Amino acid sequence: MLFLIKVTDGQKQSTKKLKYSLLRSFFNFLKDSVDSTLTNPCDTPILRKTFKTTKGQPWTILDRDVVDEIIFKTDNSRNRLMLELMARGGMRIGEVLKLKAKNVYDRKLVLSDPKSGNQTEIVFIPKKVADRLREYIASADIEDGNSVFPLGNTRAREIVLNAGKMINVDLKPHDLRRHAATYASRSGVPIEIVSKIILRHANLATTQRYLGKVSDTEAIHWIENIYR
Repeated sequence: MLFLIKVTDGQKQSTKKLKYSLLRSFFNFLKDSVDSTLTNPCDTPILRKTFKTTKGQPWTILDRDVVDEIIFKTDNSRNRLMLELMARGGMRIGEVLKLKAKNVYDRKLVLSDPKSGNQTEIVFIPKKVADRLREYIASADIEDGNSVFPLGNTRAREIVLNAGKMINVDLKPHDLRRHAATYASRSGVPIEIVSKIILRHANLATTQRYLGKVSDTEAIHWIENIYR
């Protein structure tokens, strides 16, 4: 036990769990192939409890009416655009902050050095949002090489949090990105489009974790719509 604690000190719980599982598997292999009387030192209740992966809090999935109200109540044009790019375009807050004027091509935004590791990625946004974005860039006289939203990450998160407070919602940037995916999925958009175009994930499994759980009421609603 002391060995595991030492080699996993300061690491994420998921990494600790992985190393514990590998070591436990190694001793099981020795027991099965070398000495059947061997006792696996990892197979104890206290170690299983210590190195288990804790379950995270369930993600918040916002209804469209809630997101619309948050956006419409945001008077500041800059702040509203930031919210819309996350909620309508599925952008991460870091991507919004890195967006430069020269990378805005009508309804298509080009992201440089995205999280995926690709050289660039494309974000597609609705026409109304694209029109407001171009108008804002022109009115603020933002030069091509400059950031559209020259803010720090902390300040940007405060803007999102304060927008949610207007309607008593504990709002985080990723809640808006998840909304973009969930709303599209429940509107009938194929999951492949949600994954590859809206969220720009490398695989569908990652996208499926973003989509909210379906309640009994929603399930009945969709079944009735299918067989109406």
